[in-house]
Amino acid sequence: MSAEHRVDYTVEDRVARIALNRPPVNAIDHAMIDAIHVALRRADADPDVGAIIITSALPGMFCGGMDLRMVLAGDTSDLRAFVYKFYLDTLNLQYALTKPTIAAINGPARGAGMTLAISCDVMLAADDVDVGYPEIDIGLIPAIHYVHLPRQIGRHKAFDLLFGGKPVPATEAAALGIFNEVVPRAALADRATAMAKIYAAKSPAIMALGRQSFMRANDLDYRRNVENQIETLCNVFSTPDAREGLAAFLEKRPPRWQRPD
Repeated sequence: MSAEHRVDYTVEDRVARIALNRPPVNAIDHAMIDAIHVALRRADADPDVGAIIITSALPGMFCGGMDLRMVLAGDTSDLRAFVYKFYLDTLNLQYALTKPTIAAINGPARGAGMTLAISCDVMLAADDVDVGYPEIDIGLIPAIHYVHLPRQIGRHKAFDLLFGGKPVPATEAAALGIFNEVVPRAALADRATAMAKIYAAKSPAIMALGRQSFMRANDLDYRRNVENQIETLCNVFSTPDAREGLAAFLEKRPPRWQRPD
């Protein structure tokens, strides 16, 4: 793995900490998601790990989303491979883990950053960050969130977040039911570690069986629905407006959307 796609991995007191570390915004591309998957498998295979935290090593940023330059430069087959890897392989990996995962969101989380976070079992956030689904503003869609967010906070509230594109303060997101807890930034790492230690102290065998049972009970065709959304997203990538939206964002100008005849 190159330094540009680094994921810092440490273990202490039976808690594995996976910290995204790709400046400036932890943009996710093929190599970055590969590194995350390697770290998750490493933690799951380690008998000295009882719980896993996913966070960021960058001050002030959890994850800015997909690497948009990769998306703009990629052809259809490459983008399809990336989307399946990021969405479905991450979901299947989390589904099969024998240990609980905690997302500790210590900076803004956008698009793919939220997708990574919601794959975890528990979501904590610093009280001064915001989260969002800005894909609609650059000609994309937050496809996977169409599946889970309406179930989590209700259809109408979810629609406004997913199609409005505006960032949401962590305290508001917690009130909607998106986060388990919001804590002061200085306390986030300690709170995540304390929660992880509670889980790590349980019987590994019972935790593994219980988590797998929990995942099966709550799947409810979730992964099949996610796969349907992936197909839609792949179709979106091929549209002229997606290319225009990405180019406009990178060039820091307003997009020029196509209008129906």
